[in-house]
Amino acid sequence: MNVLLLGSGGREHALAWKLAQSPLLTTLYAAPGNPGTARSAQLVTLDASDHPAVVDFARGHDIGLVVIGPEAPLVDGLADSLRAAGVSVFGPSKAAAQLEGSKGFTKDLCARAGIPTAGYLRVRSRDEADAAITTTFSLPVVIKADGLAAGKGVTIAYSREEADAALDRLFDGGEAEAVIEEFLSGEEASLFVLTDGEFFTSFGTAQDHKRVGDGDTGPNTGGMGAYSPAAVLTPELETRALAEIVAPTLAALREAGTPFQGVLYAGLMLTATGPKLIEYNARFGDPEAEVVLPRFQGDLLEVMLATAEGRLAELGPALFSTDAALTVVVAAQGYPGQPRTGGAIRGIDEAEATGAIVFQAGTREADGSLAASGGRVLAVTALAPTVTQAQAAAYRAVDLLDYPDGFHRRDIGWRAVERERTPQD
Repeated sequence: MNVLLLGSGGREHALAWKLAQSPLLTTLYAAPGNPGTARSAQLVTLDASDHPAVVDFARGHDIGLVVIGPEAPLVDGLADSLRAAGVSVFGPSKAAAQLEGSKGFTKDLCARAGIPTAGYLRVRSRDEADAAITTTFSLPVVIKADGLAAGKGVTIAYSREEADAALDRLFDGGEAEAVIEEFLSGEEASLFVLTDGEFFTSFGTAQDHKRVGDGDTGPNTGGMGAYSPAAVLTPELETRALAEIVAPTLAALREAGTPFQGVLYAGLMLTATGPKLIEYNARFGDPEAEVVLPRFQGDLLEVMLATAEGRLAELGPALFSTDAALTVVVAAQGYPGQPRTGGAIRGIDEAEATGAIVFQAGTREADGSLAASGGRVLAVTALAPTVTQAQAAAYRAVDLLDYPDGFHRRDIGWRAVERERTPQD
């Protein structure tokens, strides 16, 4: 079977790497991909926002499945255009992708379905936002841009000055939409679910590290590293999250005539009273894909095709390695603000010789060598029996990279490492 994978980041490199292992695969095309993806796929020039061009490519190359990696084409309705043309797609419709495309849509759905989440107000002007913070919420308060923001549209404001600065950014152009939320206390975890619109099954857990600096300091980023599984999301808590959060969400979408097909990523806060939804993503996370997919022991293409064709219930539960996986993101200096691009990258072969996997994200070929082209440049993943061992292995590989313009956190997985050092009763 020929497969078309859309996207260019570390998530898509991980997807290509795993899809290429499938015995069902004939040719994997990636658009636009990156030099790392090119190890597993044939790169093609294709603009995901040009729906007719994607449809024509799929028809002309006998594509049996299109896998849409990033969120923007999903929110733009590319999956609908492909399905209307008779092409199988892994990824939700435009209507279902609103779970990620609009924070307000998701919060309203939670309110209607009784799904546990933070208290909130939707605001459409600076005056409404000021009033919400002044009269409804106490500090700290969470301020979210309503639409897509590449993982960087959230501010946790601990002072009124921080809240005002966030609102200044949001409403700088005048009109905007935002969600003001109650601050939740607890530890975050990510839960992945595959669903074909009717049936759903758990597909791994992870814990991301959003802050740019060690000790979870500095501004939010798209993610500076992750590990899987997230032991803090115990089997009991996962069962509750599936029953109280995921199942009613999927039921509400089915009842609305907009069933969700693809991977649903639930960002959870594990509070003293149980898991609560922070937000949904309508695709695999990045860098979570770089730790979940290496642990998956099945045939990813088989599972994705069953999801696209409404046959997911025919397959057994997803099987994962008992090993832990941990990934460290190496970013360009200046990220998440103005990253310094163009820096030469060397040492990937040496890093992978340790047994680690180096997934490429913001990279490009330049005069026969590899150079940085974005904010998050590499994701270095290692597997080991414990998170502590996986962390050590990942950093051994990171230290063999030669990328002077890059930086990374040195404490990815620190919560899990502390728990392994001091087991809980």
